[in-house]
Amino acid sequence: MLPFLQMESVRVDKWLWAVRLFKTRGLAAKACEGGRVKRAGHSLKPAGQLRVGDVLDLPFPTGPGTRTVRVVELLDKRAGAPRAAECCEDITPQQVIDDRVEQLRDRHHRREGDQGRPTKRERRNLGKPGGFFQ
Repeated sequence: MLPFLQMESVRVDKWLWAVRLFKTRGLAAKACEGGRVKRAGHSLKPAGQLRVGDVLDLPFPTGPGTRTVRVVELLDKRAGAPRAAECCEDITPQQVIDDRVEQLRDRHHRREGDQGRPTKRERRNLGKPGGFFQ
């Protein structure tokens, strides 16, 4: 694209993929079709148009929760990570991020009941003082 030509809008799925919020454009489109990507409380279709200044609510890549991003610049082709970071602004409330970190920490450290065969790390720790859950 020529530098003096500015886009007025871009497809939702293309932008989400271009700024690296989803690993593939297909995953971005699937999230849109599933009603998980929203603008002002309304679900967006993959072919919907985004403009600079739009605020989107979308799911975290793994686990529960929703993050909020603002469209700062429009891209329609995948960009490098530093360039992609300049094109969107994460405005997720700090409380949501803290809750998510806590959930992930609990899920990682919790081992309830019989979980089957121990992991390699757990097997190594069996012979050490402190035992299985070190």
